[in-house]
Amino acid sequence: MKPILENLVEMTGHRDHLRLEVSVLSTLQKLPTVKEVRALEVFQADGALHVRPRTWVEQGQLVSPQSHVAQTDPRRQPLTEFPALQQCIADRAATALHSPQKGIYTLWLPVWMHEEVHTCLEITQSRPFSAHKLDVIKSVFHVYQNYQSLLDYSERDALTGLLNRKTFDEQFTRQVAAPAAGTELAAEGDAAAPAEPLQQWLAVVDIDHFKQVNDRFGHLYGDEVLILIANILRSSFRAQDRIFRFGGEEFVVLLRSTTLTTARKIFNRFRLAVKEYHFPQVGQVTVSVGFASTARGAPVEILGQADQALYHAKGHGRDQVLFYDELIEQGHLHTKVAHDDVELF
Repeated sequence: MKPILENLVEMTGHRDHLRLEVSVLSTLQKLPTVKEVRALEVFQADGALHVRPRTWVEQGQLVSPQSHVAQTDPRRQPLTEFPALQQCIADRAATALHSPQKGIYTLWLPVWMHEEVHTCLEITQSRPFSAHKLDVIKSVFHVYQNYQSLLDYSERDALTGLLNRKTFDEQFTRQVAAPAAGTELAAEGDAAAPAEPLQQWLAVVDIDHFKQVNDRFGHLYGDEVLILIANILRSSFRAQDRIFRFGGEEFVVLLRSTTLTTARKIFNRFRLAVKEYHFPQVGQVTVSVGFASTARGAPVEILGQADQALYHAKGHGRDQVLFYDELIEQGHLHTKVAHDDVELF
């Protein structure tokens, strides 16, 4: 019991979801008769649920490579290949057991967050799981799941549920460091894919005339607008993209592995989705969007570039999407030197 308690202390000392995941797998791996532990990511691809190993043991060490987008990871498998786990998720059950052959006994523990499963812990051992062993594993898992929920809560905006400002720098670093590979985000009216490189993009979104909404209808309806905009943002982008609420009526989107042509269409599709949505009591709402490539510069510089494009859009008609580099080329904006102590928002 003492080693388990020591591992739990170490596990709850982490402030990062991935490190916490590695820590709980390390704890479970040390239990007697356990042969293998993995964390499986559960995700949608081609209209169906799939799984892929996200953290596993390799040469005695737990590894979590981030070299592949889930949807294009060659190791992905349809969830239908794991019928016991598939049924477990469909039934919203806490655990699933499976033994394909003698000497291999597998336990799955889905991690439920926000009414969905995004991760599942998998434990395989050489003998059947005893009642006592299951109790120990479930106790460790419950500590892990509760702590994951606490971390997630600390990273979310309380009103909209989107990622908050303090998570941006780390997410930006992860997104930019990851290779620009993966599926294109389809845009309506796309012709054959142009010969453009896949890049990462950062967009700043601002609700037009939001102060007038609050002044005219009150903050309760203003908050409803923010929540509905957040929902439209979620439905407009993929799971591998990242959406943040920076405060007030400003949002930031990190769009992964997309060409400039498609990025522009996707941001415009989101803009039109907002414009065409009927907001209760308020009626029509529009947004302005400024975006920039993340290829050059620190987070504060990229934010500054997208911010400049945004405010040019707001100062020249609103309800439009503008690209920073084009505004520079056209002479509408001039390159500014960014300083880390500049307050951009």
